[in-house]
Amino acid sequence: MKLYEIYSQFDMPTVVLISLAIVLAGGFLLSRVTKLLHLPNVTGYILAGVLMGPCVFGVIPPDIITGMEFVSDVALAFISFGVGKFFKVERLKRTGWKVIVITLMQSLLAGLLVTFTVKLCFGFSWDFSVLLGSIAMATAPTSTMMTIHQYHARGDFVDILLQVIALDNVICLFVFSIVTGIMGAEAIGFADVAMPVLYNLGAIALGVVCGFITGPMIRHRKQDNRLIIVIAVLIAIAGVCSMLGVSPLLACMVYGAVYINFTKDKELYHQINHFMPPIMTIFFVLSGLKLDLNSLAAVGAVGLVYVAVRIVGKLGGSYLGNLITRQPPVIRKHLGFALIPSAGVAIGLAFLAQRILPEETGNLLMTIVLSSSVLYELIGPVSARIALFRSGCIKPYTPEPETENVIADAVPVRLETADTAKTSPLTSTVVESAAANAAVTDVAVDNTNMSDFNSVSQNAAQSAEKSAKDDRHEGAIGIATLFCNNNFKK
Repeated sequence: MKLYEIYSQFDMPTVVLISLAIVLAGGFLLSRVTKLLHLPNVTGYILAGVLMGPCVFGVIPPDIITGMEFVSDVALAFISFGVGKFFKVERLKRTGWKVIVITLMQSLLAGLLVTFTVKLCFGFSWDFSVLLGSIAMATAPTSTMMTIHQYHARGDFVDILLQVIALDNVICLFVFSIVTGIMGAEAIGFADVAMPVLYNLGAIALGVVCGFITGPMIRHRKQDNRLIIVIAVLIAIAGVCSMLGVSPLLACMVYGAVYINFTKDKELYHQINHFMPPIMTIFFVLSGLKLDLNSLAAVGAVGLVYVAVRIVGKLGGSYLGNLITRQPPVIRKHLGFALIPSAGVAIGLAFLAQRILPEETGNLLMTIVLSSSVLYELIGPVSARIALFRSGCIKPYTPEPETENVIADAVPVRLETADTAKTSPLTSTVVESAAANAAVTDVAVDNTNMSDFNSVSQNAAQSAEKSAKDDRHEGAIGIATLFCNNNFKK
């Protein structure tokens, strides 16, 4: 018996509301556990989804899981828009060709290693090996971006990482189109290969147009209305991309990049960040709900080798790219660890590749990609966190030392001397401060001219004497006293 059967007997609105409450609560509780283990929140959300999914406890009904598919597109739209702010023109000028070299090296090396390993070690056909290698080039940006957002990571490492991730999927789509065009023209036709590329270019063009028109639309509007308009545009872009069968990642990323360069408005991104947490929680819990743990046992040694070799390719290619472009050692050593995740784009390409290959090998390729995404989604956020910390983009929290501020409502320490016994508490505090200043000055000028020291001491004493004459009270009583003295003294 699955746990969702307890409440699935109610009407649909009730089931949906209960399911959403369980998803949010479960994601929050597991994120508290992973936080104690110093793991990213994303890991907790995914684990919560795995535990509540059909493979373990079955807390959420399958039809609800299917019905919440749209959340994935909305979440990707929000995440990508936030990433766009890192693509400022001045940053792109600073990195320039270096990002292209790094991206090409890590993408191509991962693809080549997977291709030749699968061919030489397991004896699969070249068609199968090359298609799997081209899919291995893709990088899933979602978990890495969320980890960056959670820890507020900043710096050159983050700038290069986000630009590499964005360009990586463009290169993957381009290479996959060439590969499928060469070996699968008879099976699927030119249109099936070329149209995904054209659709992605059209989505990018849509993001550019929206970035230019949004600025004038929201320039003189209130914050609430600004948020409503931008969210409407983001959801519209996600809807168009869904209709075209492409990911909203590139379109919304370009939208955010054009907007920040056109308006220089950072406040809008802060508003979006406050709106995102519930959507992100549902999205990653939903990702865990859809993970099929049974597929891990089906792929066997081929799947494990694919996962391991792809990781080696990403790490090695990233290191070589950074070495060629003479990046600092801290970027050179750790950038590859943030490029490990692989899901959305890879799964979409696997569906297309499945149509080219024979049925048996096509199903095997699909199973390998789907099952590897389970491992990548679990280890990806952890590896990204390690890379961000070791690169210095995330500073460990160190509480600032407590300082005592002398304010009018504070309880001062009275000086037990005959000269200050009749003064107010505020006067006592001022006298103490003047005396402390005189003592510090005495130490600081030990080797200086004595006349200068006498001058400083006299000034401190005069300041204390002047403050002592100002017989004021504290807080509300002090305000009332000043008011009466100024207005009713005569």
